[in-house]
Order: sequence, then structure tokens, then C-alpha cells
Amino acid sequence: MVNFYRDNADILFHMKNLDLDRVIDLKEDGFKDKEEFPYAPKDTADALDNYDRVLEIVGEIAGEFADPRAREVDEEEAQFADGEVTYPRGIRESIERINQADLAGFTMPRQYGGINMPITIFSAAIEMISRADASLMLVFGLQGLSDTIGKFGSEEQKEKYLPRFATGEVMGSMALTEPDSGSDLQSVALRAHQDENGTWRLNGVKRFITNGCGDISLVMARTEEGSTSGRGLSLFIYERDHDMKVRRIEHKLGITGSPTCELQFNNARAELLGKRKLGLIKYTIYLMNGARLAVAAQSVGIAEAAYRKAYAYANDRAQFKQPIRNFAVIYEMLTEMKVTIEATRSLVFETSKIVDIKEGIEDRIENHPDRAADLKADLKRYTRLASLFTPLVKSYAAEMANKVTYDAIQIHAGVGFTKEFDVERHYRDARITNIYEGTTQLQAIAALGGIIAGVVSERLSEYEDNYKFSQLGEIFKTAQKMRANLEMAISFIKDKSDSTFQEYHTSRLVNMTCDVIHAYLLCRDGIQSERKANIAEIFINKAQFRVKSTLDYIRANDHSIIDLHHQVIDD
Repeated sequence: MVNFYRDNADILFHMKNLDLDRVIDLKEDGFKDKEEFPYAPKDTADALDNYDRVLEIVGEIAGEFADPRAREVDEEEAQFADGEVTYPRGIRESIERINQADLAGFTMPRQYGGINMPITIFSAAIEMISRADASLMLVFGLQGLSDTIGKFGSEEQKEKYLPRFATGEVMGSMALTEPDSGSDLQSVALRAHQDENGTWRLNGVKRFITNGCGDISLVMARTEEGSTSGRGLSLFIYERDHDMKVRRIEHKLGITGSPTCELQFNNARAELLGKRKLGLIKYTIYLMNGARLAVAAQSVGIAEAAYRKAYAYANDRAQFKQPIRNFAVIYEMLTEMKVTIEATRSLVFETSKIVDIKEGIEDRIENHPDRAADLKADLKRYTRLASLFTPLVKSYAAEMANKVTYDAIQIHAGVGFTKEFDVERHYRDARITNIYEGTTQLQAIAALGGIIAGVVSERLSEYEDNYKFSQLGEIFKTAQKMRANLEMAISFIKDKSDSTFQEYHTSRLVNMTCDVIHAYLLCRDGIQSERKANIAEIFINKAQFRVKSTLDYIRANDHSIIDLHHQVIDD
């Protein structure tokens, strides 16, 4: 029996070694559900055991059920006819199996029918589902939008919608993007107005909407007449009816089993979520940050699938009377693939924990107002960390997946370019990850503020205070040198006070930051395992030179090169 949880030693390592005590404390709030729900954990050990059992179920569905159907899903594709979308048979069957296992309300509170899993466990589940079928993840992962209703909706809205998500009765979508507003969500033009009865009505077009044919959509619309900025936008809950038409679905390079829809709203009835004018600046940012973390986990899953197939092929394929994995040019590629996947997985789990703690603190303050003063500083700290780590992990994971799947095809050589092997599908599926939910370039811009403000340095100091890195000897000393080089680069850019120079080096600074954070996280893992210490040494051995060369380039301070870029592209 194939189980994508039990066969992944690195996920098992993290589940064994992640310190989830505070996450559990915040999520279970004194284990208050144990009296009302028989399946609720009674203590921390029980919660950890529950997580293990849930992930085993997800791993079995991914490995035994979804993975064997993935190629057929890709070939069949989502279909559109007479205004209706049809999912590939494999997607429909896998979703039915997920619903039968009571996994549709993964992160939802038990009172609404969910199983109350933390984001950290959801990330592990998303990775395994994505390893099986990246298209399936886009249906499974979108259940996370119910968290937005749960966080910002009225009690009436929660009672109305959340139990239906939890049973799998409804599936969802987030309808944000429009033909003329891709990354620039402040320019959203779809209108919302109240009719004579006070009912909100939506009019306009949304495009590139993943699973836009879903039953429940969160739709961003402009409510303030004459406004042009994000302050004029609100978020709505829309339940599909005859006043919204799916005009078409996109014919895509990859993730073809997931329908990407163009929607026409014609005076469609909707409910305001939360308060007016907070649609973008509060609710959608929350929604998209969750989606970005999910894409990071999806990227790791796709890369894991591609690596395993490249590894198997390199062992089976003989050239010059020996397996091609014996050649240094091949085993170095395979090693690099595995090391970067494991580095990224560590960052996904670290970011997930940070988000879990941030969300948990917010819930604790809401449920126990008397604790607000004690938790205020902690909430501020974790909010800053989440704002930094979320764009970092999304950008790094997506670029990693594209590189790993590219190399997987190269290892397969000519047959990798054919549909005879799955690596071409993984390559196509990976390509969207550094585009949707915010491009890599926009993630770099989003992360820069936290880097410049010193958030990353604070976190690295916390790692040094909390872990006994000294036992790793020279490995960690090299990581500290990388940190010193990163901080010199940050100081140099800050001291220049030149916005053009800072913008030009944004991606370089973000890449340096990712290398240094990965070095620290892998060293932390290396304290627990000799194998992980070897992973850390290999990663740091190369990363130190990337960081140093980037510092040298930044300190060269050659502003003329920036000007030359414009001359070259405009000639």
C-alpha cells in the first residue's frame, strides 16, 4: 500500500521534531472541546497522535487513490459546455473520497463540523495531495477560504456556510482577479450596490478564477462610488445562482484538471462579509496570505514527485555500462534537488507554525479579552514574522519547484520531453506556482520591508538563543558568516537611502535572506539528525558563495549599470 505520508522520511522527521506545544495550546484553547466532541484531543500528546492519524489518512488517499488517477486527469482536463464546467472523473472521485474521510473541514472548528487542524498540518496535507495531483490540490486547498468566513463573518454566516464546507456539500473559490487588474487588486472594477431592499448586488467580470464554478465564492467588489483605491473595496459571499454565468474556462499549460474560469456577474445577489471598505486591506490580504502558503506547500509536493521520478530513472537508466546516477554531473543534480526540497519544506513548516501562532494569539485575545494586554506584544511580533516569512516561502518554494522539475526532465533526457513519463506534467504544473497568488517579483517586494526593518535579524538571533548550534562546529560558523554578509548588505542599502538602488537589488536581497534562513533552519534540523546535518552542510557549502558574491555585487555600488538597463531595453 502506497502512503505519501509514511513513505516520506523528511515529513515524518518534522512531525516528530516540530515543537507544536504552543500551536496546540492556542488551537485547542485548554482542550475545551473534549467534553462536547468525542474525537477532540484530551491533551497535547493526544493532539499530536490525532495529527499523525489524520496525515496517515491523507497520505493513503494521495498515494493509493489520487496519484494513480493523475495522468488521466491531466489528459481529460476540465471541460466546459453550455455554460457548465465538468471536472475530470479522477478529480470527482478523489474529492468524494476526501469527503468520505471527513477531511473537507480540515482547519474548521469542530462546532461547525470541522476537525480543527492547525495550518502546519494542513500544509503537510497539501504537500501530499500536490505530490499526487497538483490539480486536485486546487480543489482540496480552496476549502481554506472557509477560514476567512470563520474569521470575519457574522455568526449567522458561519452557521449558514461553514457546516456545508465541512461536509463537502459545497466547494469554493476566491474571485479577485479581473481582466484589467491582475496583481494590482486596488484597481478592481466589479461593482457592488444595494438595491431598494438593501440587498447587495454584484455586476462585472472576474477572470482567471480557480475553481470559479464552485458553489460559494468570496468576491471582491467596489462598493464606494467614485473611489479608485483599495479603500473603496469590500468582500462578499456569493452563492452561485442563475445571475452569474461562467463565460469560459482557460486552456492552460498545466494543472489542467482544475478549471480556471471567467465569470460574468449580472446583478447577482451577495452578502457583505465583515465591514465595508476592508475588503482588500484586511480580508483579502488574510485570504491571499493563506493561499500563498498553500502554494508554497503545493510547490514542495510537485517537486517531491518530480525528484522521486528522476531518482528512479537515474538508477534504472544505464549508459556506458553503468546507471547514469553514478556520473557526478547527475548525482550532483539529484543531490541539489533533494537538498533544496528539504530546505524548502523546513521553511514551509516554520512559516506555518508562525502563522498558526499568530492566528492563535488573535483568537485567544478575541475569546479572552482579559488576556489582551499580556498578548499584545507577542501578537505584534508574530504578525511581523508572518508578514515576512509568507512572501519569502511562496517565492522560494515556487522557484525551487520550477528548477527541480526542469532538472527532472533533463535527467530523463529525450523521454522526459514526451508524455510517456510524468515529469513533463510536473514541469507544466509547476510553472504556475511562481505566477498565481502573486508573482515571485511581487513577493520579493512584499518581503523587503521586513528585511530592511530588521525582522529577519531578530529571528536569526532568536534561533541562536534557543538552539545549541555549537555542536555543529564549522557548519554553523559558516552559517553565521552568511548572516554577517546579509546584514552588511542590508546596512549598505539602508545607508545609501536610494530607493532606486534598493528596488534594483530587491530580489538579490530576498534571495540572500532565504539562503541564510535556510542555513539556520537546516542547522536546527541537523541538531536532531546526522542525516539532516549532512543536508545542512551540502546546502551551506554552496549558499555561502552565493551570499558572498551577492554582497560584493551590491557593495560595488555601480549605479551606472541600473541606468544602462533602461538604455538596453529601450534601444
